[in-house]
Amino acid sequence: MTGIGIKTKTAPARPVGVLSGPLMKYWFAYIGIFYLVYLVLIFGQSYWRAALDHWPIAIAMSLGSVVAGSTPMGGGTIGFPVLVLLLGQSSSIGRNFGMAAQALGMTSAMIFILCRRTAIQKLTLICGIVGAAAGLLIGTFLISPYLPGSVVKLLFSSVWMSFGILTLARNREFCSLNQIPKMGGKADVVIGLGVGLLGGMITSIIGVGIEMVAYTVLVLRYRCDLKAAVPTAVSIGAMTSVMGIGLHALFGDIGKETFYNWLAAAPIIVLGAPFGAYLVSIIPRIRTLYFVSILCLVQFIWTLYQVSPSAGEWLFVIGSLTCAGVCFYSLYRRGLVEQSRTPVLSE
Repeated sequence: MTGIGIKTKTAPARPVGVLSGPLMKYWFAYIGIFYLVYLVLIFGQSYWRAALDHWPIAIAMSLGSVVAGSTPMGGGTIGFPVLVLLLGQSSSIGRNFGMAAQALGMTSAMIFILCRRTAIQKLTLICGIVGAAAGLLIGTFLISPYLPGSVVKLLFSSVWMSFGILTLARNREFCSLNQIPKMGGKADVVIGLGVGLLGGMITSIIGVGIEMVAYTVLVLRYRCDLKAAVPTAVSIGAMTSVMGIGLHALFGDIGKETFYNWLAAAPIIVLGAPFGAYLVSIIPRIRTLYFVSILCLVQFIWTLYQVSPSAGEWLFVIGSLTCAGVCFYSLYRRGLVEQSRTPVLSE
C-alpha cells in the first residue's frame, strides 16, 4: 500500500509552560553542558579574542538561529550569504559554518521539540537520516570537490529562490492544512530515503537543504500540517548537520575561520533555534513564511549581483529553477490526487 494513508487530526496544544514538563530536564542538560564546554574553550584556551573579532556573524545568526528553529530553513540560510557574499569568505567556509551552526542550534531545537512532545513524522525522520548519510558521502567526495565556487553560490541562491517562489504561491494553502498523515508503507520508506539522499547531497555542497526537501515533500506530497512538517524538517536538518560536520572534522578540513565564526555565534545559536521553535506556536506561521520568502528573494538578487553570471551560469540558474518548479508541481499534483482518494476519519 502506498500513499498518504489514514489521516488523523493534529493533536491539541498541551497547556503547559514553555520550559515545563518532565522531559525538559534533558534540554536544560544539553544547554548546561554546552555552556560549560564553551567557557572552557573561551577562557581556558584563550579563544575569547578570536570570538570577539568575528562579531558580525554573531549578529547575523541572532536572526539565522531563530529562522532555523521556526522554519524549514537551516541557520546556514543566513550564515552562508553573510559569510560568502558580505564578508567575502569562501564557499567551503560558508558550507562548513552552516553545518557546524546547525549541528549545535538545530540539535538544541530538536531536543526542545522532542521534550515538549511536539508531533513529528517519525518515519520520514528515520528514513531521511539513513538516506542523508549516503547523500553526504556522495556529495562530499563525488560532487562538491568538482564544483567551482561561483556554481556553489548560484546553486544555493537557486535552491532557496525556488523555495521562496513556492511559499509565496501556496503559503495560505499550506498554512490551512490541518491533518497529520499516517505513514508506514513501502512507498513511504522509499520516499523518505529519497528525501535523505537528495537532501544530503545538497547539504554536502551548500551546508543546508535537507530541511527544505523534507518539508516540501511532507507538505506537497503528503499534505501534512505545518505543525508537524516544520519540526520534522528541523530535526532531520539537525541530524544531517551533525553527520556532515563530523565527516569534515574526521578529514580535518574545517579550518580556523569556520571554528572562530562558530565560537562567535554559538552562545546565540544554542538558544535562538529553540526560541524560534517556540515562536511558531504563538505567532501566525503565514507571516513567518512570507518573511522567509522575502529573504529568499533578497539573497537571490544579491547573489546574482555579486557573481555576475556568465552565459553558461545563467543557463544553470534557469535550469535549476525550472527543475525545482517541475518537481514541486509534480509533488503538489500527486498530493492532491492522493488526498482525494484517502478518507479522513473523524475522532
